[in-house]
Amino acid sequence: MNKALGRRFMALAAVLAATSGAFAQDYPARPIKMIVGFVAGGGPDVVARGFAQKLGEVLGQPVVVENRPGAGATTATAQVSKMPADGYTLLVGETSQLFVAPYVYKNLQYDTVRDFTPISMVATTAVMVVSTPGSSIKTLQDLIREATARPGKIDFGSSGIGTIHHIVMSTFMEDSGIDMQHIPFKGSGQSVVSALAGEVPVLATSAAGAGVHVAAGKLIPLAVSTSFRLPGYPNVPSIGEFVKGYDFASEVGFLAPPGLPAPILSKLSAAVKKVSEMAEVTEGLRKSGLIVRYTTPAEYAENIRVNLKKYERAVRIAKIPLAD
Repeated sequence: MNKALGRRFMALAAVLAATSGAFAQDYPARPIKMIVGFVAGGGPDVVARGFAQKLGEVLGQPVVVENRPGAGATTATAQVSKMPADGYTLLVGETSQLFVAPYVYKNLQYDTVRDFTPISMVATTAVMVVSTPGSSIKTLQDLIREATARPGKIDFGSSGIGTIHHIVMSTFMEDSGIDMQHIPFKGSGQSVVSALAGEVPVLATSAAGAGVHVAAGKLIPLAVSTSFRLPGYPNVPSIGEFVKGYDFASEVGFLAPPGLPAPILSKLSAAVKKVSEMAEVTEGLRKSGLIVRYTTPAEYAENIRVNLKKYERAVRIAKIPLAD
């Protein structure tokens, strides 16, 4: 590079840096869209709405939640990956669309690492394994013992093939050396109703979805899928207490399109951190079975990398057929 060209390059870089800084100072100058790839009322939507109003107050502009359900949230995720990296369109990312989809869709239109700027993981919850009062299975030890004695004879329900509930149980069976028969249902609602009716003796579902029925004594909590016990269920063991290294959570985070300017990323990260420390937000989400967990952008990027590796193995174990 000759000296004249070098000076021009440095001058251009200085202009771009100044422009980016000025743009970030003005950000946000209009409402921000927060895209949820699931229907209203689900976990990702609850998190988005739990944060949106307070984020808007901190940032000085409304944060509007927009639901775009379809294809397991992969359609909306792909759309956001191609949006301008200006901080005005954010993605509410959840485990299935970020970590499972890359291994079950043949023609996925996004790359979880390449096509997004991680802002923060904001909430996590566990899958809960439960049994029905009419079953002889009252603890996780009972389940392991009976499944060992009768391989393939005990049914467990999930919200469907390829869901995190299916994946969590498949990995649990692999890592504990037991075999059960998978009964997939069409969604969490149907699976819980079927368990309550006694159609399956064991069910994997969300801790939030099981909570009201556990409190009423209609379902018996056996374990949670995380490596730690949930604050709301201190007497319910984690599977990680029985299976070394086992740890699966359903996580929700905020991401932006790739190339988000660093000053805007910093401003968004700081705003999310501030909201995550608000008692009314943490308590509101706790009542929905969610634990607020703020991470820095760098920590969230590392979390994504680790989870992609973990779910590559888990999806292979679950033998999930590829979808178009």
